[in-house]
Amino acid sequence: MGVERIVYGGDVELARSVAEQWLGRVTQAMAAGCPHRVALAGGRITRRFLGEVATQARERRVDLSGVDFFWGDERCVPPTDPESNYRLAEEVLFQPAGLGGGRIHRVLGELDSASGAALAEREMRRVTGVEGLVLPVLDVVFLGMGEDGHVASLFPGAPDEVTDHRGVYVPVIGPKPPPRRVSLTYGMIAAAREVWVLACGAGKESALEESLKADGKTPLARVLRERDQTRIFTDILRGG
Repeated sequence: MGVERIVYGGDVELARSVAEQWLGRVTQAMAAGCPHRVALAGGRITRRFLGEVATQARERRVDLSGVDFFWGDERCVPPTDPESNYRLAEEVLFQPAGLGGGRIHRVLGELDSASGAALAEREMRRVTGVEGLVLPVLDVVFLGMGEDGHVASLFPGAPDEVTDHRGVYVPVIGPKPPPRRVSLTYGMIAAAREVWVLACGAGKESALEESLKADGKTPLARVLRERDQTRIFTDILRGG
């Protein structure tokens, strides 16, 4: 368990810095002729972060057309629904940056969660060329953190069929509305080259503190234990 925690004075500064750093990763990958595959999160800080990405990409002339966009989780709602994580990215990043076409691999939230998870897994395996029981490896997985320490749609107290799922995506019935969701599995998050957690906002101090304990009980704590290195970008001063 290796954690790099970077603390900012607020969410504006955090979003600006993370966008700058991620665009640097994209630029390096494109210059090397390598694919860059990322899983986006949802939530308020993601909205601010993606807005910064759109602005900085335009100002720095960073080409995002070679990035494959996936999602860490999605709610089982249509893509036009305000609760859709895809809609957030479409409005804040894809439309302003003029992105579209075959590199945006949304989870089909308008389907039932089992079908959405199965099709999302099939699509990711098609794009990455990884079949069988081997998990694809994403370059960066972005995660938010809830007040209960949940990440993606992996909540505390989830049943074994969620926590022990060995595939790419898993159907979830969560405690927050809308309850039916699709989430990356713990295994997929652990397999990623980099995981960047954007942990922002009041009321999350205790969750971050618990997550940073070696025996922490939150979903984020499990993510941290299962990886060699995770970066946490936060405006929370307490915790560890």
